Amino acid sequence: MKKQYIIPIFVPHLGCPNDCIFCNQKSISGQTKMITKEEIKKTIDFYLEKIKDKEAKVEIAFFGGSFTGIEVEKQEELLQTAYEYIEAGKAESIRISTRPDYIDKQILKRLKKYKVKTIELGVQSANDYILKRSGRGHTFKDVKKASKMIRWNGFNLGHQMMVGLPDSTNIDEINTAKQLIKLKPKMVRIYPVLVIKNTKLEQEYNEKKYEPLSTVRAVDICKELYAMFNKKKIEVIRIGLQNTDEISDPKEEKSQVVAGPYHPAFRQLVESGLWYDSIVNRIKKLNVKVKEVEVTINPIDINNVVGHKRENITKLKELYDVDLVVKQDNNIKQGKSQIKITKIYTDFAENTDK
Repeated sequence: MKKQYIIPIFVPHLGCPNDCIFCNQKSISGQTKMITKEEIKKTIDFYLEKIKDKEAKVEIAFFGGSFTGIEVEKQEELLQTAYEYIEAGKAESIRISTRPDYIDKQILKRLKKYKVKTIELGVQSANDYILKRSGRGHTFKDVKKASKMIRWNGFNLGHQMMVGLPDSTNIDEINTAKQLIKLKPKMVRIYPVLVIKNTKLEQEYNEKKYEPLSTVRAVDICKELYAMFNKKKIEVIRIGLQNTDEISDPKEEKSQVVAGPYHPAFRQLVESGLWYDSIVNRIKKLNVKVKEVEVTINPIDINNVVGHKRENITKLKELYDVDLVVKQDNNIKQGKSQIKITKIYTDFAENTDK
């Protein structure tokens, strides 16, 4: 299988008709001005030089803002610039992200003309009250209509949802995941809400009208959502905002994050948490007191099984007095494992008697 590379082009806040309560695109992207044709070429060339695998699939992605809400002439300029690399055989496709109420037949026709392959919709929630409370300016009916049009016209559909929005509950977020699954996206991004400087949410936070999720709570919710999408074979391509100089620990001077479940390895916390739960559940099903368990996994999964800063090994020892031994085997599929109990407490009792 060919390796895929995505070249990110950020178009901060272009095409967005309003400010969502949680959003400050300038802070999130680190950019404050409209991107030019020359800057796009410079960015693409920079990334292409780094890609040594000439057989790799390359996709140029326009992130940030609402791409299809940008002035048509500017849209054409951005798309044409990227399309030149497709014509030259240096890239295979284009990806864009946009609002669900900025999709119609004419827009999709334009995107198809320039070989756009994937369209991601900023959904955030399936609850219309929460969408209104967050200042989104669209309803979930818009999401359903746009999603169906995108799929029917042959594009890959992506969804972006958030957890921890004002007045949103765990039930709301589980329901959002259920509703998105019905719309059959190929991929999903899950973003826990962070309180960003110079947003309406920061004002509510300061006035104690909004309390962000703790990291532990956000991880627990995202574990549920991840498992739901994974069960339906919908790829979760990101969990949490990408770490940058601006999106970093609130204690850092340059950070634009005021509060919320920020963690530099948030996705790993979610995935390693799922591995931990799986191992514990399998141990609990055994009618013996386990002393040591051996887990054999694909090398790709090693960091998540061990946990961030070896957290899973530490927790198993502290909470259950179980030693975790991790072995690697390339023959085991990624995400799968073999668990073998290598020591039980009766072994020690017998040795003591002798």
